[in-house]
Amino acid sequence: MTTSSPIPRRQIRALFDDSTITVYQAYSKTIAEAAVREQRLTASPEFSSTRMTWVKPSWCWMMYRSGYSFKDPRQSHILAIKMTHANFRKLLSQSIVVHIGEKLTAKQREKPVRIQWDPERDPYLEILPYRSIQIGIGPEISTKWAEQWVDGIEDVTEKATGLKRLVDEKKEVEVGELIKMGFMPSESEYDVGEELREILEMD
Repeated sequence: MTTSSPIPRRQIRALFDDSTITVYQAYSKTIAEAAVREQRLTASPEFSSTRMTWVKPSWCWMMYRSGYSFKDPRQSHILAIKMTHANFRKLLSQSIVVHIGEKLTAKQREKPVRIQWDPERDPYLEILPYRSIQIGIGPEISTKWAEQWVDGIEDVTEKATGLKRLVDEKKEVEVGELIKMGFMPSESEYDVGEELREILEMD
């Protein structure tokens, strides 16, 4: 017998305040250090705006994707990227949800932002019974997003490596305690309104 999750199958959960929402992406040391120093993602010439950049508001999914920052040298630094609510919503408004194995129509391909709903993970990277949003920013607007729609950049790699140390020690710690320890952000439901819910196929 299985118990259903109180969390809807598709829901955006994020760290946010009255002004901004935080999304995450992993970059190489060179790109990350230049971005933090100059508070501009395009500060390093190694930053590529010609391919899709996937950002995630879920900390645990970022941990899964980057292996807590140890998966690949190109993902060795985790950046917390702040966006104003208006710019985040603007990004979502230009999106199309993509499904594995489904071909997009010519009209759908005109959308510069792709959305995927992938299984959410817990701090130990176990699969949870609901989905996490991944936001793919296409080359058509990548530079604009990186230079105009980012409100702040922080390197949070130490938080990721600290969580990995705890996992390696096989310590089962509740999420609330991990937040207190500084290894996880406090994420809550982010309401996008009815129009965006329809675009994001949340219902």
